[in-house]
Amino acid sequence: MSPAAILQQQELSTEQVNAAKGLGSAKSTNRLNQIDRVRAIGVGDHVALPQLVVCGDQSCGKSSVLEAVTGVPFPRQDGLCTRFATEIILRHDSTTERICASINPRGSRGAKEQERLRRYKRQLKDIAELSTVVEEVSTLMGLRGVGGNTNGPSFASDTLRIEVVGSIGLHLTIVDLPGLIAVHSDEQENADVTLVSDLINRYLKSSRTIILAVVQANNDIANQAIIQRARKFDPKGQRTVGIITKPDLVNKGTENRIALLSRNEDTTRLKLGFFLLKNPSPEELKFPVTAAERKREEKAFFQSTPWKEQSLDPERVGSDALTSYLQQLLDQHIERELPKVRKEILDLLGRKERALERMGEARSTSAQFRMFLTRISMRFSNLLQAALDGNYIQLSFEIDDSKKPLHESSRLRAQIQAENQDFSERMRMYGQKRRIIQDIPQKDNSPGEDPQVDEPQEDSCGQGQILLKSSQFNAWIEKVNKKSRGCELPGNSNHFLLAELFLEQSSLWNEIASVHMESLAKLTANCIARILDSVVGDGILRDRISDFIAQKLRKCTMHAHSELARLISDEKRQPMTYNHYYTDNIQKARQDSMEKRIRETMGDSLRTVDRDPQGRYHEVDLLKSLSTVLRNEVIVDMKQQACQEAKAGLDAYYKVARKTFVDNVCRQCIERHMISPLPEVFSPATVMELSDTELEKMAGESQEQQTRRRALEELVEGLRQSLNELQV
Repeated sequence: MSPAAILQQQELSTEQVNAAKGLGSAKSTNRLNQIDRVRAIGVGDHVALPQLVVCGDQSCGKSSVLEAVTGVPFPRQDGLCTRFATEIILRHDSTTERICASINPRGSRGAKEQERLRRYKRQLKDIAELSTVVEEVSTLMGLRGVGGNTNGPSFASDTLRIEVVGSIGLHLTIVDLPGLIAVHSDEQENADVTLVSDLINRYLKSSRTIILAVVQANNDIANQAIIQRARKFDPKGQRTVGIITKPDLVNKGTENRIALLSRNEDTTRLKLGFFLLKNPSPEELKFPVTAAERKREEKAFFQSTPWKEQSLDPERVGSDALTSYLQQLLDQHIERELPKVRKEILDLLGRKERALERMGEARSTSAQFRMFLTRISMRFSNLLQAALDGNYIQLSFEIDDSKKPLHESSRLRAQIQAENQDFSERMRMYGQKRRIIQDIPQKDNSPGEDPQVDEPQEDSCGQGQILLKSSQFNAWIEKVNKKSRGCELPGNSNHFLLAELFLEQSSLWNEIASVHMESLAKLTANCIARILDSVVGDGILRDRISDFIAQKLRKCTMHAHSELARLISDEKRQPMTYNHYYTDNIQKARQDSMEKRIRETMGDSLRTVDRDPQGRYHEVDLLKSLSTVLRNEVIVDMKQQACQEAKAGLDAYYKVARKTFVDNVCRQCIERHMISPLPEVFSPATVMELSDTELEKMAGESQEQQTRRRALEELVEGLRQSLNELQV
């Protein structure tokens, strides 16, 4: 049956044909063709397109509805046509006639499988060949029970496209879906039920799908699965058209209920309403009749008793009314949704182009590998240098993290400064092994016991610092002094005493500095990772470069720790400084001690007038009084004198050495070994030094990447074609 024969079978009136020719003018026809071409490109798998979808329960008369609307006689044997989605495209064209069949494979299939199915193209001489086409397509899709296949699935997610062009008086595109399976049979497994359900859900959930829900008049509509499914995805019934079939099978006396439903006056209501159609009975199907004859029989049926008494709306009864309504509905739907479709395609195209750009150009030779990595390394080095220089304006062009907390941002220099300041403060507060705290309660010692020297209190920094009272600290110095006595005279101390005291007091420095450097290494790695995320879009390539950089960073950190070990080794030598602050601090300590002793011992001795036992007043010799006080305060305990001098020396030297150590760690360990080399961990110069093997290992594309690239390129090309197709 040719397209012209379809027109003859439908027996359309001159008015209907003219209406079809001028339906929505040329613009309407163009819109339908645009959507069809976009769908054929495969973009419909990624962007929802306006469409009419016929669905219903199994054996609801769906095939008869489609045949009545489209004039295409669908094969009913073996249920072949309901085992996959079928897209029927009807176009009125008085100058051309053709019937074409093709397959639009589901995107979840492999690339080779998709290509194999896309190659199927068939020109039909007659629509009667559709049965053969369905069987061929079912075999290609690998469906069970066709072509000797006994192990495949019963249903497929691919789509058969049937395009009918000619003088058919119709401009319509409609999708036929497999019927919902209520209870699976022996030939239908649970997987088949799930596949059909998922397939229907995928179509129905799209806000751009108009649902043509086919329901049987002889079953309670509220209990029919398709109505429940339509309500799930279209709860307000705004894009669902109800099509009532098999009214000839209702019980006598219940026609009024069906009439109410068809007038949209029953409890189940849809914004787009219902249509009432009569399907050919099994007996009628045994005798071949034309579509026009079936329409006449349908018209006669609704004009007979008892249906003619039901006040049926003629615009909602019969296949002609439904066909005309669907043409107008689809036109309006496409015109309303097309701007949104264009925007979605444009947005998706932008995202996919950026993804393709992040993958970089295709590469297969060493020269291409080197050029590709050189471009990446240049961007990376520039951004990292900006982060180190504190040039956050330049950094913000690529990475806008100004609103993030500092530790989550790419502002590396600011983080380093904050960490170094924190390190300096920790050294000041917790760098001393023994620290004098005046308000710590002290336990009473038994008579004759030595003072408690190493009585650790709560360590607030977790570094093993011991908190002592001043007397305990002095006792510790006395103990060390006693153990370090040499040939020196009483009142003097061994010149190694200061070294021994300082070695103990600075024993926490190595741990504090090591923790600080590890913290800096971690934040540096995190910052580099954020910059890499911005520069390299492909996850596999990013991981390879990250591993390469990590090796470089580990070496930098190792060199920094070696430098720290040298600094610590220097601190263990004999104390040495030429910093005048050391002598200033010694002198100040002595002056403060003398001032304190004078204030504590002079008391009232500075009075200028005194009173003798007889009550007489006389002038006091201040010089004589001061001389007497100082003579009484002379320290005759040479051991105590040596300890006081050692404490003053330790305090003065420790302060100078701590400041120097903090600066040396920040400059020599961190800046020299951890920070300064960063721009070169992955720079163009670094890339130039890589061997061909290293280049391929880092920049070569895996099979997975090549497949992803091809898929992206095909999708981008399809989206670009779609935008061109959808131009006004």
